Amino acid sequence: MAATLAAAPAEAPAPRPARRFRRPSVLPGFGLSFGYTLACLGIVVLLPLAGLVVKASGLGFSGILRVATDPRVASALKLSFGVSLLSALVASVFGFLIAWVLTRYEFPGRKIVDAAVDLPFALPTAVAGIALASLYAPDGLIGAPLDRLGIQVAYTPLGVFVAMTFVGLPFAVRTVQPLIAEIDREIEEASATLGASRRATLLKVVLPPLIPAVLTGFALAFARGVGEYGSVIFIAGNLPYVSEIAPLLIVIKLSEFDYGGAAAIATIMLGISFLTLLAINLIQAWSRRRFGYV
Repeated sequence: MAATLAAAPAEAPAPRPARRFRRPSVLPGFGLSFGYTLACLGIVVLLPLAGLVVKASGLGFSGILRVATDPRVASALKLSFGVSLLSALVASVFGFLIAWVLTRYEFPGRKIVDAAVDLPFALPTAVAGIALASLYAPDGLIGAPLDRLGIQVAYTPLGVFVAMTFVGLPFAVRTVQPLIAEIDREIEEASATLGASRRATLLKVVLPPLIPAVLTGFALAFARGVGEYGSVIFIAGNLPYVSEIAPLLIVIKLSEFDYGGAAAIATIMLGISFLTLLAINLIQAWSRRRFGYV
């Protein structure tokens, strides 16, 4: 028995897992790149925002609350954030349609239309505001026919909506357009072959992979609208309690040397914007998990 055991071959050791070698990155190592990232983020973004909060904190919580509950400030904040949300929603819908047309169809002048989408990026905001005010004024090219119908755009909250939609539309188009180009048309053809209607194909095949990009465009358009100043003040009319936006109120406070009040309004806008964008990002992350796109 002992001889049999002695003659039995010993178990071979388990093979070691193959060592994985990561390809070297074209950028410096993680530590160095991460350090640069934190340094740039801290100097360019976090440090100015921290200074803003510190300046506003000089008023104390009661002082900031007093500024936030001031009727004029509350009206300006309501207008800025409410119209920004509405304009971002409209820009997202029409931006998707524009991106689809530019990606899926060939027509004369398509390159010109594609280039025109980026004009709000390159155009100075003051120039855009003057152009919009001239077009939508009661005697303007577009404003005159609307005025005869009883619709006044310039110098009203509707004018603020037009200006914010104008500056936010390119974000909605450019974030969705590359993903539309990546969608294989054979998937749509397969859906139609299996008997799905156009509506079902759109809702169940085309839209799911595009939802994160649409939400990104919505967030960018909203953020641009909240902070927009130059293109809005020329068409808004800047009437307190009617068409006065929060960024203009900050400028007014600065011209009155009320730096604490200006910092308080800016801090309130910062907090509301952060919470809104955080909610949008959470919805975007949920949509990625829900539809299986990462």
